Amino acid sequence: MNLLAIETATDACSAALWLNGAITLELAIVPKQHTQKILLMLDSLLAKADITFSQVDALAFGCGPGSFTGLRIAASVIQGLAVAKDLPVVPISTLNALALKAYRIAKTAQVFSCLDARMHEVYGGYYCLDETTKQMTLFSPEFVARPEAVNFPAEFTWIGVGSGCKAHLELFQAKDHFIWQEEIGDIYPSADDVAMLAAYRFQQGEYVSAEQALPVYLRDKVTHT
Repeated sequence: MNLLAIETATDACSAALWLNGAITLELAIVPKQHTQKILLMLDSLLAKADITFSQVDALAFGCGPGSFTGLRIAASVIQGLAVAKDLPVVPISTLNALALKAYRIAKTAQVFSCLDARMHEVYGGYYCLDETTKQMTLFSPEFVARPEAVNFPAEFTWIGVGSGCKAHLELFQAKDHFIWQEEIGDIYPSADDVAMLAAYRFQQGEYVSAEQALPVYLRDKVTHT
């Protein structure tokens, strides 16, 4: 199975190719330049692998939450390619991809994925490792909230990762059941983790059509970032 994935929900712009289990990643920290970069990254991945779009079986994208503009870019690119190439799409939560990255880097089995949502709010999600599938699975529904209102479930100690944790670190460190590890805390979600999650779900039949490949904002009022 061959799958192309993109992730543009934060300042990091990335694309990845899952080629029968092997992953190649292209990533750049390019705020507000995602539109110019993402298609070039996809073309580069295909060229390096010496394959064409006719050999791609599915597409995947980080569907959010995250930057409104970044999510719109990802959804529009993926919808356009899915229609043009008649390919199924696997939407993947950006917070889930971030949690998987934390697990891959530091084997953290309980992760609080948190992105800065601006307007003194954060996007958050608690993820736990499924020992059978080695997937990071959602512990409770993802949310948008003011950081003061975030309380960490007492069942576990949660390793915080992402820009939301970094932006409100002092506040979160004063709460119970939260830990910040400097070596993994300040990480970005990226397309290789989107691809890993999507490959598993595609094989389980969990995919959608182009018109169903929609961004997830988590709130009605968005900021154009």
